[in-house]
Amino acid sequence: MPKNQMIMISEKESFIARVLIKKVQDAGVTCEFVPCTIDAINANIRDVSLIGVCMGDETRPSEEVLHFLSEKMDENDQQIVVVGEQEDVHFVSDHVPSDQICKAFIRPVDNTEFVRVVTEYISKVSVGEKRKSVLIVDDDPRYLKLVREWLKDEYKVSMANSGLQAIKWLGNNKVDLILLDHEMPITTGPQVLEMLRSDEETRSIPVIFLTGKGDKESVMAVVALKPEGYFLKTIKREELLEKLREFFIRRKR
Repeated sequence: MPKNQMIMISEKESFIARVLIKKVQDAGVTCEFVPCTIDAINANIRDVSLIGVCMGDETRPSEEVLHFLSEKMDENDQQIVVVGEQEDVHFVSDHVPSDQICKAFIRPVDNTEFVRVVTEYISKVSVGEKRKSVLIVDDDPRYLKLVREWLKDEYKVSMANSGLQAIKWLGNNKVDLILLDHEMPITTGPQVLEMLRSDEETRSIPVIFLTGKGDKESVMAVVALKPEGYFLKTIKREELLEKLREFFIRRKR
């Protein structure tokens, strides 16, 4: 199934599930029915952005299935749209974090509103609005472009070639993470971090240092500044991507 599309999870392919699948398909969204089992969900969840959970006729996912679904959504940065009776929706809400629930619909469902929520979400994913945003700050233009190339398929990436340019950019933009060069001229990485921490608007933005020095003394100096972490500039593409995925998963817990 293409990325940025939807699956509809249900105990059985009920009338309401078929109707909702058909409605979103008519709106141009690829959507398929998936049985409410861990194996079926695991086989279909990776390459979609939105998951529907349709309940009715006294059927609902087990706690085990919801726990598995929540873990997978955490890994893949996904959300669910919940459909069911009031008690069903409450049951899901008790077992899935609120930030993973895009919208809950109490039956009978307003089909027009359901389609609007789904298509709006899919549209945002398609243009990258649901992706985490990363600001890379480094005075080396070649390294800036290299890291941007590594990250651009999974993140919204912005670049700044100096600490002051980064501070100015952050005055008008929000970001989920800053990758900050520790050894910059004029305004150093530690100075930039100090400025960020002293401003109410930027103090909560997580910062991970990029450093070219891997000796114990240099690493201890970086760690002493209490950033969210540090990466050596010798890090390879796949390792960097994996560490960033792990970082964002930890941030959601």
